[in-house]
Amino acid sequence: MIKDFTCVVVGGGFAGIHALKAIHKGCQKGLNGRKLRLFLIDQGSAHVRKVLLFRPAVSGESITVPWEQVMPEGTRFIQGRVTNIDKESKLLNLEDGRGQEHRMEYDVLVMAVGSVVRQAAPEQGGISLTGMEAAERIRERWQSNLRLAAAETDAQEKQRLMSIAVAGAGITGIETSAELIYAMRAEAGKLRLDPEHIRVHLFNAQDRLFLEGSAKVGKRLERYLTELGIVLHQGRRALKEEQGQLHFLEGAPIPVGLTVWTLGLAPNPALLNLGLPVTADGQIVVDESYRVKDAPGIYGIGDCAHVVDPASGAADRMTCKEAIPQAARLGGIVQADVTGTPAAKHRSVNEGYTVGLGPGHGLVWSRAWGMDLMITGKLAYKVKSFMWNYSSMVR
Repeated sequence: MIKDFTCVVVGGGFAGIHALKAIHKGCQKGLNGRKLRLFLIDQGSAHVRKVLLFRPAVSGESITVPWEQVMPEGTRFIQGRVTNIDKESKLLNLEDGRGQEHRMEYDVLVMAVGSVVRQAAPEQGGISLTGMEAAERIRERWQSNLRLAAAETDAQEKQRLMSIAVAGAGITGIETSAELIYAMRAEAGKLRLDPEHIRVHLFNAQDRLFLEGSAKVGKRLERYLTELGIVLHQGRRALKEEQGQLHFLEGAPIPVGLTVWTLGLAPNPALLNLGLPVTADGQIVVDESYRVKDAPGIYGIGDCAHVVDPASGAADRMTCKEAIPQAARLGGIVQADVTGTPAAKHRSVNEGYTVGLGPGHGLVWSRAWGMDLMITGKLAYKVKSFMWNYSSMVR
C-alpha cells in the first residue's frame, strides 16, 4: 500500500494561504502515485488581513476571513502552534488550542509563520497598532477623545483632544494617517465640532518618506498628505507619550490625545525555538528554491524566510507582493522535488508599491527602464483595493 503524502503549512497569513493553493494545484500533476494530505496549522481562528489593520482602528470593519474561504477543498485546519521539529524523523510537536501536545508526521513542512509588528515599550505610552485588539482600542480612544472635546470649554484642551499622532511613517503609518483624518473629521462633524480643527501628526524618523522607492515618489506622497491636512514631521523621532504630551529627543513636546505607534515588522520570534537555521535578524536560511538548509522536506517562504535572488544577490523584503509569488512558485518546487525533476529557482519581483491614501485615493508606483511610473487617485485606489483582496483571496 502506498503511503499518503502529508504536507503541512504552518502559518495562515498571505504566504501560507497562497502556498496551500499552489501546493494543492502543483501536486495535481502527480506525486509518484501518492495521495496528497494537506494541513494548515495556525493559532488564529480565522485568516487576518494584516495589511488592513488600520481599518478597525478607524471603523468597525472586520478584517478576518473564515479559513474555509481560503483553504483548498480537502485541506484540514488545526488551530495551534508548532513547539518542536524533529528534522531527522520528520515529526513535529503541536500544542493545540486547549494546551494539549500532539505529534504529527510530515513529508513536506512549509514554514510560513510570517512576521510580528514591532511594539513600543510600555513606558512609551500610546498604543502600538499590532493587531485587532489594539486597533479596536485605538478607535475607542480617539472617538472617546472627540466626545470629551465636544463638552470641553478650554480651547487648548479641546484642541489636544482633537489631535492624534502616528509615530512611524512607513506605508502602514502613511495609510493609517490618511484613513484617520477622514474618519476623525467625519466623527467631528457628527459631534458638531469643527472638522478643520482635527490634527493628525505623522512623525518620520527619516528625512523623507518612502525610502523603498525614489525621492520623487516620496515628495509626491508628502505633497498629497500635506494637502489632506496631515501635519508631517520629518527627521523627528517620537520618544514617549506622557500626560497628554508627545516627547522627542530634541524640541518641545506637543499635546496629543493619543499616539499610535506603527514601527514596522520583525521576523516571527517563534522561529528561534524550533532548531532551524536562522540569520542574525531571525529569518530562516533557505536556498534558491526555498529549501531550509540541513532540513530535508522543510521549506520557508514569506516574511519568516531570508529569500535571496540567485541572479542579483538581492534579498526580498517583508511584503505580501513578494511573499505571494514565492508561495505560487513553491507548489511547483514541491512537486518537482518529490518526482525528482528540476525545480524552479527564486526570482525577485519588479520594483513597485501600492499605497492607500484614504477612501477612494491611492498611489501606485513601479520602476521600469530606469523611470518612475506613477498612477494616483481613484484608479490607483482600485489597484490597491484589488491587491488587498487578492492577497487574502477575497472576491
